[in-house]
Amino acid sequence: MKKNKICVIFTGGTIGSSITDNCVDLDGRSASRLINGYTSKYGDAIHFDDLKPLNILSENVQTEDLYKMADCVRSIDYDAYDGIIFTHGTDTLSFTANYFSQIFADLPLPLVMVSALYPLSDERSNGDDNFASAVSFIMQTDCHGVFVSFRNPDGESKLHLASRLTEARQISGKFSSLMDAHFGTVKEGRFIHNDDKRNPTLSEIKNYSGEHSDGRLCNDVVVINARALLDFTFYRFDEIKPKAVIIGLYHSGTVCTVGDDTNFLDFLEYCNGIGVPVVLSPIDSKANVYASVKNINGKCIFSYDQSYEMTIVKVMLALGSDRDIYEVLSENKFFEKIG
Repeated sequence: MKKNKICVIFTGGTIGSSITDNCVDLDGRSASRLINGYTSKYGDAIHFDDLKPLNILSENVQTEDLYKMADCVRSIDYDAYDGIIFTHGTDTLSFTANYFSQIFADLPLPLVMVSALYPLSDERSNGDDNFASAVSFIMQTDCHGVFVSFRNPDGESKLHLASRLTEARQISGKFSSLMDAHFGTVKEGRFIHNDDKRNPTLSEIKNYSGEHSDGRLCNDVVVINARALLDFTFYRFDEIKPKAVIIGLYHSGTVCTVGDDTNFLDFLEYCNGIGVPVVLSPIDSKANVYASVKNINGKCIFSYDQSYEMTIVKVMLALGSDRDIYEVLSENKFFEKIG
């Protein structure tokens, strides 16, 4: 039996901002504007309680801010609500979504993250639509775990598994799920599950009983994205040594392995020599292996069948709890693995 109650957690971001003199900045009035906008359009049958643990632009998020957000979620009486809506800025939405999917894998009710590409006062904003779709999803399903509601400017409102959300596309700000396998859509206020075979069913989500990860993060990680003519010799750790290096590979699971300065194999040998583990991501376990990276097995750690964003989160979680990186990457906490 639904309680017709939703807890809304506001943390700032564009959805919690306004525009003054062509500058987007935080605005404390946006919380009431979002809820009032919903009730004026859809009625007041649903009661919203709101919490405001912090108010920041998401590009400025610090580790302690993430812990404060998580503690706020944990402080809620889950039995009192049908679900939680969590507002967040778009710039670091994919990181927090993937992080939350791991530490709240056993959450007994749905937590839906919502953002906006523009402040609510801007007619181009998708914030109200994202919020309304989150409400529809919560009230029409018995799912639990962490999700993201987002309507791209040229598309329909979609629900994503937070564990599969990838970083927004450059400039446009469009979001998608890993391999474009979004979890469902909301059309005219009705949630429709995407029955793509790579998705869990509604029944699997409902009956899923996972275990959450410890929430401590270690930020002693160097992240390097593969690009043409990348010079690996600039990465030397004589003064400060990271606890891991993550290499973001090209889409085909490759990185340059020739040349004097651009040769990843030389950099890998260097990292092996100073005891720094190297993680490669993303890699499709079913794809053919390219000759350039054929003979590096055993010298580094492969992150299979999950997003680059999830790999970063898992490595930081593994180091934060002093666990084996490969073991944590091999886990499937909340359907992040896709095949």
